[in-house]
Amino acid sequence: MTAVVIEKLRPSRTAAAVAPVPLNRLIHVELRKMFDTRSGFWLIASVAMTALVATASVILFGRDGDLTYANFGKAVGFPMAVILPMIAILSVTSEWSQRSGLTTFALVPNRKRVILAKAYAAVAVGAASMLVALGIGAVGTVVCTAVNGTSPVWDVSVVDGVYIVLGNVLGMLTGFMLGVLIRSSAGAIVAYFVYSFVLGSAFALLAQNQQWFHDARPWIDVNYAQSVLFEGAPSAQEWAHIGFTALIWLVVPLTIGLRRLMRSEIK
Repeated sequence: MTAVVIEKLRPSRTAAAVAPVPLNRLIHVELRKMFDTRSGFWLIASVAMTALVATASVILFGRDGDLTYANFGKAVGFPMAVILPMIAILSVTSEWSQRSGLTTFALVPNRKRVILAKAYAAVAVGAASMLVALGIGAVGTVVCTAVNGTSPVWDVSVVDGVYIVLGNVLGMLTGFMLGVLIRSSAGAIVAYFVYSFVLGSAFALLAQNQQWFHDARPWIDVNYAQSVLFEGAPSAQEWAHIGFTALIWLVVPLTIGLRRLMRSEIK
């Protein structure tokens, strides 16, 4: 009798395995999590407000020769390039700072799939944000030139737009990398500003005073190497600079952070 009861309680060997959550659903969830918190909402709101302020500033204070598509796009894209990587940071660090990781990794035990979905979401947001910036720049160019009675200057080609989007996506991945590596919102945001501004300024100062570093800077300074993406089509050597610096400053730290993340205890 006991053996019969135990056999009934034992799970059926023919039961179908539970299918994992589809990756596209995980990406949709991660995109929603980026913007449905107060921090995410106000970051997006600040991007919209700064984009409007930047467009208005170009219209009000720019000279006729400055009212070009490139200047409108740069004015709108700069605040986006600064603020949006923070969203990528918070998308990763929120699992630890808000202690939602227990729920996230309980529902999806495979951490690799969750992190991959976060990476896809960061790339999607980075690409979409720059497309919005280019769109707002086009509207500003048309409206401003119509008011002034001048002809619009379209000085950004489709290829240039692709390079700009790529540069912004690399910036989003930088924020994502810092979030994975540090897993603390405050620490990762501070590291992002050091990475983007303090380190670049220090490298520029060193390049001005040391000839050897001036020659080696494109192979060391990641911000300097990637800046050519916003200035036109990079040469073969400039692509090599971008690839090498991305390997050192993005791929290697991200690999270290992923290894630590996969083994860390979720509390």
